[in-house]
Amino acid sequence: MSTDTGRCESERAVPRGVLTACVASPPNPCLSPADRQGYFDITIRYPGASVTVWDPIRYLEFADERSRPFVDLLSRVHAADPKLVVDLGCGPGQLTASLAKRWPGAHIVGLDSSSEMIMRAAEFAGPHVRFLVLDLRDWRPDTGVDMIISNATLQWVPGHRALLPSLVSWLNPDGWLAFQVPGNFDEPSHRLLRQLSADPRYAPMLTEVAWPAAADAASYLDDLADLGCSVDAWETTYLHVLSGPNPVFRWISGTGARPVLQALPKDRRAQFVSEYQELLNEAYPARPYGTVLPFRRIFVVAHP
Repeated sequence: MSTDTGRCESERAVPRGVLTACVASPPNPCLSPADRQGYFDITIRYPGASVTVWDPIRYLEFADERSRPFVDLLSRVHAADPKLVVDLGCGPGQLTASLAKRWPGAHIVGLDSSSEMIMRAAEFAGPHVRFLVLDLRDWRPDTGVDMIISNATLQWVPGHRALLPSLVSWLNPDGWLAFQVPGNFDEPSHRLLRQLSADPRYAPMLTEVAWPAAADAASYLDDLADLGCSVDAWETTYLHVLSGPNPVFRWISGTGARPVLQALPKDRRAQFVSEYQELLNEAYPARPYGTVLPFRRIFVVAHP
């Protein structure tokens, strides 16, 4: 597969500052005949990419439940005809690709620091949909953006509220910023994870683990209103009814607990998982119709 960074004439319709390599959806004359086979995207690993190896398959086990906040977030966005839409932390890409159905005239770009997620997202690449491996903190567009969206990503960026002025500054005058973050870090699923991680048997191996965090809706409203934006901020608690064995562990092991689990050696991880599952099953008992996982989420839509 070619990694030539030279641009061909057919790429110039894509806004500058979005692509940093020849990113392809066949047929594309930039590519050799061999490279045109299949349906793919070329990705690049950038400095600063996450060291956590994310698993798209495990993450997508609860795809319907994880998709609902994305849909609810977009329902409050009233962008009429954006030309450039950027999804910061696009994950496995299926939700990013759905943006092309809502805005068929837009160029859609999904960024994620996980090469594993981008490899999965490549199946959704197309003439107007691109995916790149890039830490959102390293993203620097050199053209105005009409829509920036981020779904359940900013909580992984320490001090992410400090990024809001830059994100707003990159919007076109009629642009939109929309993001959603979990607000459940005081719930048993996370409290028990932190408590068990602090156990002397595990704590020495977890000193470098990154912990997610988010502010409340009112704080984000203040931040963005101070930047001159019109802001719509709200919270929703979903009651997810999960089925099967260890359902809450299966949920959180694909997201919030994954950095912890990966940081543990294999032998210690098995014991940690066993204890954590037991704690979760006590905190979230199974009911005749399933296990209820309350999940609070925070939504923000801002318009300069």
